[in-house]
Amino acid sequence: MNRYTVSTFAALLMGSVLTSCFSDLDTEPLNKRITTSTSVYKDPASFKQFLAKLYGAMTLTGQRGEYGQPEINAPDEGTTSFLRTYWSAQEITTDECISAWGDPGLTEFHGQNWSEQNGYVQLLYQRVFINIAYCNEFIREVTPRIDGLSESEQGDVKMFVAEARFLRALYYSFALDLWGNVPFVTEADAPGAFLPKQISRADLFAYIQKELESIEPELAAPGMNEYARADQAAAWMLLAKLNLNAEVYLGAGNTRYTECLTYCNKIISTGKYSLTGQYKDLFLADNDRLRNEVIFPIAEDGNNGRGYGGVTFIIHAAVGGSMDADGGFGIASGGWSGNRMTNAFVDKFADPSGNTDHRAIFYTNGQTLEIDHPTVFTEGYLCAKFKNLTSTGVKGQNPTFVDTDFPLFRLADVYLMYAEAVKRGGSGGDLNTAVDYINQLRARAYGNANGNIVAADLTLPFILDERGRELYWEAQRRTDLIRFGVFSGDAYLWDWKGNVKEGASTQTHYAIFPIPASDRAVNTNLVQNPGY
Repeated sequence: MNRYTVSTFAALLMGSVLTSCFSDLDTEPLNKRITTSTSVYKDPASFKQFLAKLYGAMTLTGQRGEYGQPEINAPDEGTTSFLRTYWSAQEITTDECISAWGDPGLTEFHGQNWSEQNGYVQLLYQRVFINIAYCNEFIREVTPRIDGLSESEQGDVKMFVAEARFLRALYYSFALDLWGNVPFVTEADAPGAFLPKQISRADLFAYIQKELESIEPELAAPGMNEYARADQAAAWMLLAKLNLNAEVYLGAGNTRYTECLTYCNKIISTGKYSLTGQYKDLFLADNDRLRNEVIFPIAEDGNNGRGYGGVTFIIHAAVGGSMDADGGFGIASGGWSGNRMTNAFVDKFADPSGNTDHRAIFYTNGQTLEIDHPTVFTEGYLCAKFKNLTSTGVKGQNPTFVDTDFPLFRLADVYLMYAEAVKRGGSGGDLNTAVDYINQLRARAYGNANGNIVAADLTLPFILDERGRELYWEAQRRTDLIRFGVFSGDAYLWDWKGNVKEGASTQTHYAIFPIPASDRAVNTNLVQNPGY
């Protein structure tokens, strides 16, 4: 086949997303214009090109590095972007974001009343597992060819395989967090159509941890890989996050806060990372220069990686009303008038003007704070955090498709995880150090020591709010609220939670998404999550 195309989800069959297709690629075709695994892998240089595809699939939707030739069929190709659908699941379901579009699926997200038929859940599920299939194919095809390479090539290619295994572990960690018990396939499963078995959440947790520990020696040392490629620090970051959330994934009493601190300390002790001077610079079009704080980004390129997902979606969907799209955000159109902040989240900042805590990068002109009508874009403050402008005010390469990279892992989150793990009783850290790390974040945010705290202020509720102030719109919030026990239920209400203006209690089973009905219809091995 000349390109990978998925027309229906039934065609994916999860583990055989591409294995059924790739099983037809074992022989050399007569038509020399047809690309197969045999021809692709003749040249070791192609290994890195395929690796680039694995990284690109974190934001792109098609095969050409631009909009078109989609891998997943949808009315709006942009919604098949991993970063776009993952961001929506992590943000629009929470107090940090509400969409004005009123699309079926998005309305259910903010109201926390989705079902196994939700289209956005299905698209995210498809994207996660097609990307896992790409990783499996790369690992399956490249690993047995390593011994036939020259000694000088072997080191690089072993690292390529380790990075593919990291990306697969990363996607499985998303699946673990979003759905829990999911279909499970690795490169060890022979190509060909079959129905993957369902792995338990506990077993998947153990697999991810073991896989990350196994590949650590093969990954580049912290900060020593090419930009936007995974290294050991990225693996430690994922291990820290995995262990911080262990009690959610493994059940009450199964805490791993000491292990979380172990990996936070490994990252910090490298001496490779420090906080960027200006918070706002982390979300601009030249943030690729900030390797001191950003541990692992999802890279964007307005000329070479065009699509209506990723950070292009994050920026465009946040712009509208009286905003200056061109001069203020570096985009040509007037914006898509989609996403805003909730009143409850804005209240996390005592002064939402940004004059006190500079992380409050909100746009308020012509906007009401109160949201009386969820589909009216001018109701609710706007997030102006991400821009397609550089730190010097220069616009990105393209006025439609942005250059701004997404900081998936960064040092500030390590500091926040360290503080939380200490407060939750983990060993290997201390309270004074935790307070110092938080004060480093707040000193940057305030520009002085006025926002500094003392040990008595470092409570778990404070840490949750501080994570919101530091990491908002960085696809962290849903996971955080679940870990703190306030995502569903009525312990914490925000505007339009439960589709009620004042917020309403929601059922606890919404803390995990349903396996899409379309997949359960074709894979009889799958059992639906409780409550759906």
